[in-house]
Amino acid sequence: MSKKQQLAIFWFRRDLRLDDNAGLYHALRSGFDVLPLFIYDTDILEQLENKNDARLTMIYKYLDKIKTKLEDQKINSSFCIKIGKPLDIYKELIEEFDIKEVYTNHDYEPYSKIRDEEINVFLESKNIQFKTFKDQVIFEKDEVLKDDQTPYVVYTPYSRKWKNKLNSFYLKSYPTEKYFDNFIKIESSKAFHFPTFKEIGFQENLNPYIPSIDFPKKIIQNYEETRDFPAKEGTSRLSPHLRFGTISIRKLATLAKETNEKYFNELIWREFYMTILYHYPKVVDTAFRSKYDQIPWRNNEEEFEKWCKGKTGYPMVDAGMRQLNETGFMHNRVRMVVASFLTKHLLIDWRWGEAYFAEKLLDYELASNNGGWQWAAGSGVDAAPYFRVFNPESQLKKFDKNQKYIRTWIKEYDTKFYPKPIVEHKMARERALATYKKALNN
Repeated sequence: MSKKQQLAIFWFRRDLRLDDNAGLYHALRSGFDVLPLFIYDTDILEQLENKNDARLTMIYKYLDKIKTKLEDQKINSSFCIKIGKPLDIYKELIEEFDIKEVYTNHDYEPYSKIRDEEINVFLESKNIQFKTFKDQVIFEKDEVLKDDQTPYVVYTPYSRKWKNKLNSFYLKSYPTEKYFDNFIKIESSKAFHFPTFKEIGFQENLNPYIPSIDFPKKIIQNYEETRDFPAKEGTSRLSPHLRFGTISIRKLATLAKETNEKYFNELIWREFYMTILYHYPKVVDTAFRSKYDQIPWRNNEEEFEKWCKGKTGYPMVDAGMRQLNETGFMHNRVRMVVASFLTKHLLIDWRWGEAYFAEKLLDYELASNNGGWQWAAGSGVDAAPYFRVFNPESQLKKFDKNQKYIRTWIKEYDTKFYPKPIVEHKMARERALATYKKALNN
């Protein structure tokens, strides 16, 4: 492997797969040998409080899968994995290799956009082209706009335009496998070092709940009948795979389109929230509807702690929070109930709940998490009206009437050790309505 060997880099980020990967496809057809790269970004790692964060284990597991495939005798390559600040890593790599082009896929979150611009400026100064592609969504940025070229802020007309625009071109897979021979060739004795958890600064999480990518197709077929019942295996659990790009959105959207419109619509909701984040980055820390920033939140820390630990005395809320704490997953119906409870019953700022979910959720994605929390608080795009307050008791009767879900997660349910409700529903509802009304009418 000559130091002066000319090559292109493909930088893996939220696309941890070799199949149907847009940026990788273009890199492999660039005419240069391709060096596959992943960077454990220390700017991101330093934000993680939990040293055995399950998300890092999931990333590690899928990087290992890619490495195994790359080192297969048919490809005979290796996977360059670095730890550090991306800019510093690129400065090192240009000393080691004659890099002509860098390929990657778009990332839309605020930090990612700043990072990519910094990398672009640096590479340009070295006459290296930085080429990025759409991969984690079907439509992005300005591709679905109103007729007057402004962004949609209501889901239904957005989804209608989205579906009208869709054709087979947008769902077409990228046949990366045809070009695997274009990965850089590296003898097994000279393969890149694959860092250990300790070297990354974390521990392996033996969480048995990291969902499989191989789900039964009947889950999507029966989605609308089963999706609202948290005790059932009624959702695909593929959101972490979409988050880390271990599954292709084009393949999943094709399956959903052919199988179940309700599930298909959920994929469009994800893109709707990504579009909102792209056009309105202020939503990261302020309400989309600015008036909602006037709400005088109670922000009782003791009540917040009880909500976090699943000790509110409301079984649907508590089961959801305990499921989240233990597994990194919470059923979507339950997410709405616990978010409504925090923001309405306890009048605690939605940003507190959003931050807690961001720390715990295996499928954490800024756009969807922010969109969901602002929806529950009434402050977001196409949000539930502020006077809609979920009743956790009636939600329990409707969606877990046999109490299978709550008994799975609350072992002391029906005993003297289960806490009494920390707030009375009727009073809390009236307090929330009065507080919101007063703030919004000022």
